[in-house]
Amino acid sequence: MIRTPRAGSTGLLSQIQQAVWSINGDLPLADSGTASELYTRSMARTSFSLIMLCVAGSMALLLGIVGIYGVISYAVSQRTREIGIRMALGAQRQALTSLFVRQGLILTAIGVVLGITAAFAAMRLMSSILFKVSPVDPWTYILAALVIFAISWIACYLPSRRASQVNPVNALRAE
Repeated sequence: MIRTPRAGSTGLLSQIQQAVWSINGDLPLADSGTASELYTRSMARTSFSLIMLCVAGSMALLLGIVGIYGVISYAVSQRTREIGIRMALGAQRQALTSLFVRQGLILTAIGVVLGITAAFAAMRLMSSILFKVSPVDPWTYILAALVIFAISWIACYLPSRRASQVNPVNALRAE
């Protein structure tokens, strides 16, 4: 092991070879590299696992967004007549939008509670691959819940806004 600011340069490697071979010409030098390269190789499997976990989590989040949007859109389309009646009786567009958003966020809250419960159950398994983060880190759970609520709000708001734009006469004729 040699410590020098010239680590990683090709000139240093040739000087080390010459110095070693001047003492013993039969001694081979194998697997030379910097401590940074050694560290990178030792962390390769863990880094790959974390990248794959991030990809899987991102895909799960994307599927969740599409699922929430699909469910809320379907619920809105099934309640077209009710929306028309409410609008004919004087319901405000904002009230209709908030009705559907509220229902979606209630379902999201149930999902977040179940997800945090599952995360606590899987805590021991995950603690072996976490670095500088405690498995019970409250900021991680809070940030994840806020991101899920924000995405869920968007996925609920878009179809509910579309529902509030429905013409009451057309909505009453629907079905």
